[in-house]
Amino acid sequence: MSSAATRSADSDHLWSVDEHLEDILSTVRPLEPIELQLLDAQGCVLVDDVTVPVSLPPFDNSSMDGYAVRVADVAGASQEFPAVLDVVGDVAAGAADPVRVGPGQAARIMTGAPLPPGAEAVVPVEWTDGGLGEGPVSGMRARSLAPEGAAGHVRVHRPAEARAHVRDKGSDVRAGDLALEAGTILGPPQIALLAAIGRGTVRVRPRPRVVVLSTGSELVQPGEQLGPGRIYDSNSFALTAAARDAGAIAYRVGAVADDAETLRSTIEDQLIRADLLVTTGGVSVGAYDVVKEALESVGDEDVAGAGVEFRKLAMQPGKPQGFGSIGPDHTPLLALPGNPVSSYVSFELFVRPAVRALMGLTDLHRPRARAVLKGDEALRSPKGRRQFLRGAYTDGEVTPVGGAGSHLIAALAQADALIVVPEDAESVEPGAEVEVVLLG
Repeated sequence: MSSAATRSADSDHLWSVDEHLEDILSTVRPLEPIELQLLDAQGCVLVDDVTVPVSLPPFDNSSMDGYAVRVADVAGASQEFPAVLDVVGDVAAGAADPVRVGPGQAARIMTGAPLPPGAEAVVPVEWTDGGLGEGPVSGMRARSLAPEGAAGHVRVHRPAEARAHVRDKGSDVRAGDLALEAGTILGPPQIALLAAIGRGTVRVRPRPRVVVLSTGSELVQPGEQLGPGRIYDSNSFALTAAARDAGAIAYRVGAVADDAETLRSTIEDQLIRADLLVTTGGVSVGAYDVVKEALESVGDEDVAGAGVEFRKLAMQPGKPQGFGSIGPDHTPLLALPGNPVSSYVSFELFVRPAVRALMGLTDLHRPRARAVLKGDEALRSPKGRRQFLRGAYTDGEVTPVGGAGSHLIAALAQADALIVVPEDAESVEPGAEVEVVLLG
């Protein structure tokens, strides 16, 4: 751990939010780069700059279905006095050796087909009679049904300027241009660009594998029958979804009962597929807080590895937290409190930045903004604690949603921001400006 961790051997030390986050980010290192096929690289972070090996488009091509012509041959063309041109053939997309267009000639051309030698512009088929000798047409007949359309004459009813309806070679990107910068997250448009410039594989930092475990003998899986004193496990679903939203490949493990040996065994089993482990529950000071018991009572040679430290933070919700590394590969582990709001707020503040650090990103945090507090009463906050309250943010204003209780899941579902009340404030009046963390 960092110097911040070694400074606090005293278990009564109250860590600040910033100290805890600094300790996490000073420990977590980006995953090693690997070469992946394009579709496997979706959601990953590009390691190297990618330059364009071939211009896009690689040749002048038509942006319309129509006729490739010389500008002089259609000058002054009108509905009353059309330009009559000899059709010398078809130019289809993918044509390798297109026909040449000479004086008084035209070539029927399809969208994306290379502009044939001698042609200077393309007139859309709607500006012509389509070779039928009548008025303007709305389209071409399929070549298989009317092969004679590639010969004969065509009447053009409008003039065309040079390069009209022509996509110039390199008009998208030119050979040698920077296509994508290192650090780019590869989404569908970026995958499309890589494919368009001929890249079959790309070097990336892989999406981190995050394993989420919830603890508590009271937890029941959704869909099962609730018994007396039991509640449904929502934390593991919330945090797995949050990990995926952060960019990770996330695995949810069913709730583990309050038994230290069972938890140790489960964690050992999960290490094989984890770049980061997240537990929720069992980190406070109760007699059944088994995460602390399981991870504090094993030696360096066992699952704990470099060790997990449990600490108290000057924040609300989320005072009890744990962080360290476990197993032979020193896999990072973040132990979050079990109350649903506490665990989710803790994820946003600490786990999400860790996931993005593993991905090799520099932009680790949710965006923040200043907002005017709306509502009928002041926000109260315990002195010396940084409080994070749920809020609904719109157009520079934020309204509290629900109360301060760390069990209020329904209110969390309505929130799209966290209202930050700093440590030195015990109350914030409506109309005051506050900092908000934007969640969506």
